[in-house]
Amino acid sequence: MAIYRTRTYISADFDHDRDAVDQLHKWNDSNYWSLSFTDAHDLQVSSDNSLYCSIKSSLKYRMDGSKTFVLIVGDHTNTVTKGGCQYCGSYNSHNYSCAKGYSVDYRSYIKYECDKAVEAGIKIIVLYNDTVVNKSKCPEAVRNLGTHASMVYYKDGKYYWDYQSVKKAFNA
Repeated sequence: MAIYRTRTYISADFDHDRDAVDQLHKWNDSNYWSLSFTDAHDLQVSSDNSLYCSIKSSLKYRMDGSKTFVLIVGDHTNTVTKGGCQYCGSYNSHNYSCAKGYSVDYRSYIKYECDKAVEAGIKIIVLYNDTVVNKSKCPEAVRNLGTHASMVYYKDGKYYWDYQSVKKAFNA
């Protein structure tokens, strides 16, 4: 069964940048804001307690249905390790193999997703959960690709979500 590339794939460090992901969904679900996308994560559900390789298989399936890749970059994005086989319970550190017989992939979920987005040749948007674009926090695979924009601005001593900046990135 062929999947048409109609979705938007959102990648982030969900432990630290969930607020930014939630804000994207608020803008998307609102009748007031004109940000409009269909989340690729609705294509297939993965369980956090699944094998890392089966989660990556699910991520690839979602990516295959996506026309746009959105990476939200925060302070920890480039150092997240979750998803690397060496941290999976099925990884055999004595012979560097998977006890289940699967191939070993040391990339985190985020770095895997970035690599798959580049391989797919789809539109790439990198949003920074910050007031500035700091590419040193961005995974190397997409560091110099796509549109980069901040999601936050600072005014009168307060931080605000920057809808206009995000909308401009989506429309670039």
